[in-house]
Amino acid sequence: MYGSFRVLLQVLSAQLLCVWVLGSELTFELPDNAKQCFYEDITIGTKCTLEFQVVTGGHYDVDCRLEDPEGTTLYKEMKKQYDSFTFTAAKNGTYKFCFSNEFSTFTHKTVYFDFQVGDDPPLFPNENRVTALTQMESACVSIHEALKSVIDYQTHFRLREAQGRSRAEDLNTRVAFWSIGEAIILLVVSISQVVLLRSFFSDRKTTTTRVGS
Repeated sequence: MYGSFRVLLQVLSAQLLCVWVLGSELTFELPDNAKQCFYEDITIGTKCTLEFQVVTGGHYDVDCRLEDPEGTTLYKEMKKQYDSFTFTAAKNGTYKFCFSNEFSTFTHKTVYFDFQVGDDPPLFPNENRVTALTQMESACVSIHEALKSVIDYQTHFRLREAQGRSRAEDLNTRVAFWSIGEAIILLVVSISQVVLLRSFFSDRKTTTTRVGS
């Protein structure tokens, strides 16, 4: 009983360690004509992955740029809706990645990014064993991997749901304005037709001219 409880505590501590170690995950608003940069301290030889997606705003595109501590550009893309870039840090220091909406004059964007630094820590870091995992430990490893997959799927589905909702609201607004415009045009055309028909059937005043003898 105590062994099973200890294993479960190790699983929970590993999950918390993953959240603390693996970098940054954030959704933020990027105003028009604006640029937002983020910084991450990375040691040499660490494998990193930058993934981003524009959730709402305009054509759902943004500029992205990643630089190493010396300012060398590692990744640069213009007007991308979403993308993923994996690299291994070649230098120690602070890496900078920026998102730019400077090409947009009036539309702000909502951007999601996930910057993963390093690999997952081992599920049982304090175990120096030469034997195979027990059945309980193997089950915990499987649950750990399944939970990570569930979290990734939930994140992507939530982004899709938010993007779909934004598109639906934008389409609803356009349809509403289009309907109002059609109603106004129909009203103007109807009034014009009534006025035109009345002018056809109205009594015209006749004028007579007397010619003197």
